[in-house]
Parts: sequence; C-alpha cells; structure tokens
Amino acid sequence: MSIVLTGKLLETLPQQSGTGKNGPWLKQDFIIETAGEFPRKICISAWGDKANGIADFQKGEMIKVSVNIESREFNERWYTDVKAWRIEKNVPEQNIGDIPPPVTPEDIPPPDDDELLPF
Repeated sequence: MSIVLTGKLLETLPQQSGTGKNGPWLKQDFIIETAGEFPRKICISAWGDKANGIADFQKGEMIKVSVNIESREFNERWYTDVKAWRIEKNVPEQNIGDIPPPVTPEDIPPPDDDELLPF
C-alpha cells in the first residue's frame, strides 16, 4: 500500500547501519506529526540514499513523505514497516483566493499595427 503523508518533522533518530547478506545497509528513522483535528505521530524509515536525504530537512519543517506500508510475520508476531520512498518539502496548495481570475477577451488589449500578421 502506498500513501502520501504530510506533517511536521519532529525528530530525526540516530542513523543505523550494518552489513547483511546483500551487503551494507543504511537506515534513518524520523518522526512526523500530521496536522488536523486529531494529529498523529508517525515513525517512518528511510533506507539507502533516502536515509541521507532526511538531513536536508530541518526540525519543525513541513514535509511530504510518500510511503509504502507493509506488515510481516516473524515468530508468530506481526510487525509493520512504514518505508519512505520519496521525501520532499511540503509546498502548500494555493487557496482559492490566491488563484487569479480567468482572462476574458475584454482583458486582452488589441494588437499594434506592426504586430498584425500579413495573412
């Protein structure tokens, strides 16, 4: 399942690294807090190149994180991972009042004689 979460970066946890059967790995966990009436704190993991990318963001900054959510079973217990695959600054959407009105033909001035096409 892939979803997009938007929230304030609360904390960046210590980076983790190691070597597994597929070679070296790097993991960076970070916490965001969603907005709204019932804000939620969510721990998200960034792996590989994305792990270093979280350093580009400041604590308190609003970010947008595209994540995959997956659960797996191990020793009869279930674990859920929230893995980031894109992290970007949250660019607020324009408010309706910020959108300029549509251009009408009356708004367009007539062309000068030297701007007229010869056909």
